[in-house]
Amino acid sequence: MLARVAQAIHGTPVTAGRDAGGDVASPRQLTLLSAAAFASMTSMRICDPLLPALARDFDTTTGHAAQVISAFAIAYGLLQLFYGPLADRYGKFRVVSLAVLGCSLANLAAAFAPSLAVLVVCRAATGATAAAVIPLTMAWIGDAVSYDRRQEVLARLLSATVVGMIIGQWAGGFFADTLGWRSVFVALALLFAVVGVLMRADLRRPGGEAGTQRVASDSQDAAGRTRSGAGGSPDTYVARIRAVVAVPWAWRILGLAFVEGGFAYSAFAFVPADLHHRFGLSMMWSGAVLALYGVGGFLYSRLAPHMLRRWGETGLVRGGGVLLCITFTTLALMPHWAWSLPACFIGGLGFYMLHNTLQTHATQMAPRVRGTAVSLYACTLFLGQSVGIVVAAWVVDHGSATRVFEGAAVMLPLLAWWFAARLRERTRGSRAAGRTSGCVRL
Repeated sequence: MLARVAQAIHGTPVTAGRDAGGDVASPRQLTLLSAAAFASMTSMRICDPLLPALARDFDTTTGHAAQVISAFAIAYGLLQLFYGPLADRYGKFRVVSLAVLGCSLANLAAAFAPSLAVLVVCRAATGATAAAVIPLTMAWIGDAVSYDRRQEVLARLLSATVVGMIIGQWAGGFFADTLGWRSVFVALALLFAVVGVLMRADLRRPGGEAGTQRVASDSQDAAGRTRSGAGGSPDTYVARIRAVVAVPWAWRILGLAFVEGGFAYSAFAFVPADLHHRFGLSMMWSGAVLALYGVGGFLYSRLAPHMLRRWGETGLVRGGGVLLCITFTTLALMPHWAWSLPACFIGGLGFYMLHNTLQTHATQMAPRVRGTAVSLYACTLFLGQSVGIVVAAWVVDHGSATRVFEGAAVMLPLLAWWFAARLRERTRGSRAAGRTSGCVRL
């Protein structure tokens, strides 16, 4: 099954070595990184449908129980500042393997949490360890895949992460209604343990430590051109951070990530609780409805190459903004829970049309320190999510989730259209620079 996930990411069977397009790949490591990303996303979204059960068992409000989500997001975001430079120095695959084992221990501790406060700490520990997985996998792909193929490959990585999201959002509600919420964390601990042990075993293979790295001198610009002689990666932590923030385009990508995280992730997180409280839907079925968001994302992962060729990056971003507006307007105004079915589905499709384009540009902000750059992107994304969850939780406790949905229905389309305008300007500038100098300046 894991081999199929790896094949789904590339669209073709992965072979070792450098292919005709200049890409390099380690099939075993790609398979294991895909499995780790699957487990990480499952863990990330598993608590969305658990909020009513946690509020009941710990005798608190839904908004207060949402600390298990915000704590994960805060730790996930802050630890990016640690993992990115560490991975650039010691290797992305090695760092991910250790983080996966840490996830196993954190989830095992969460299963035995005696109070909400302890559970929040355990979820923060899970976020702190899971923080390495998906961003460093993206950076690993950035090292291995040329820019002109990268958005397609990153979209196919969604085949693993989105399936993890779907299972997490459904399984959280299912286990809460049957075996109890503690069983969720036991299952996650076992999943992470298996993947972590396999990753550590792979490192002991001949050449396992090297992983997949693009030759240092083959840095690429935003148009996919290769610039030889770009120089090596900075050696110090501060130098790596400076290499990213010195790029003006990086500031825009990081700002967009913060706003996207604040409005999109926080709004989707409260969909199951709203369905449970407003329409009396069980936690299992509330989680299953939100899982349609993952189905929409999975559809995008399969259609991304065709959509990209037809509409380009600008068209994807604009279309994603329109679909997100429709989604959250429907969730805010729906008279019956059945309206949430198509809303969540098109919400997943629209979100990943926007998010995948943003991800692709994050991998190209600073190619020489790609691990640091992608980790900074993830840091701002999840700090935005943590701020959004805190604000949304207050709004839910003092009003209703519909106010959260209304805010997302306005802000996300504005963000998408602003991003599309900047992409258009950047494309025109790149073409002009290419005509005059033969290269594009990042």
